[in-house]
Amino acid sequence: MPNAAQRFQFVADRGDAGRRLDQALVRRVEGLSRLSRTMAQRWIEEGAVEVDGLRATRAATTLREGATVAVMVPASAPRRSRPAAEPTPLDVLYEDDDLIVVNKPAGMVVHPTYKQTAGTVLNGLLWHLRARDGVTPGILTRLDKDTSGLVAVALSPGVHAAMQRDAAAGLVRKEYLAVVTKAPSPRAGRITFALARDPADRRRVVPAAAGAPSETRYEVLASSPAASLVRCELVTGRTHQIRVHLSASGWPIAGDRLYGGAPGTIARQALHAWRLTLPHPTTRAPLCVEAPPPADLAALLEAAGLEPIGPRRRRG
Repeated sequence: MPNAAQRFQFVADRGDAGRRLDQALVRRVEGLSRLSRTMAQRWIEEGAVEVDGLRATRAATTLREGATVAVMVPASAPRRSRPAAEPTPLDVLYEDDDLIVVNKPAGMVVHPTYKQTAGTVLNGLLWHLRARDGVTPGILTRLDKDTSGLVAVALSPGVHAAMQRDAAAGLVRKEYLAVVTKAPSPRAGRITFALARDPADRRRVVPAAAGAPSETRYEVLASSPAASLVRCELVTGRTHQIRVHLSASGWPIAGDRLYGGAPGTIARQALHAWRLTLPHPTTRAPLCVEAPPPADLAALLEAAGLEPIGPRRRRG
């Protein structure tokens, strides 16, 4: 059966804020349809995109955090195939009728892509939730393949929109643990390099004056001559933000070969999504979920003479 035109709506989050509208569309529509910036610009020109209820006319419009964007995806746009449910083991740290929080291992992809359609967190979630009618998982916190830790998933479009609004209002705190081999100085502060794709290598992100505004808050939790354990909090949510901000400050994450981290200390970047704090999207009660560092990160901390962070799975 041919596709029908489909309305797709999202609330601009910190990762969208400061981006051009066409760039944000490419980022957000990827789960539904493969989209280039040229195609996004055409949709805008054809009147298929609204921002806060008004027809968008310029692809270069800068999005503000919290803006509501609606897109009428045309019937002619190729659709991604629906991900399959797979019996994949998942470490579920929190689950109720509205959301689920999973502790993702390093090496696992969060969402299917054209290159990897199986073995992802979403495939496992669809299996885990297979007996629950009407559940539509919507991933809210995405991680790089080789970053471990917390992934939050809304279980309905309404909950997804509510959590996006909370994130846009600054009510969602995402804290990470990073191990760096050079001691940060000062021991606490904020990093505000604007970020953009490296024109010479699209896999990389680099500081750029004309890039998207970005902010990471950091604090050194422990230090030894070999390494430092750093807590990082995302204020914005750009691609590779913590990795680039620490590297550009002279403190690359151990094992992060893409951004200058010392090889051989750990087989991947020593970055872990540690703690998520937010108001529950339905009850509004405060919720905090933590994931203790996995074995490879704990071993790195022990080898450096640093005390691992103990587990505290959830608070509500």
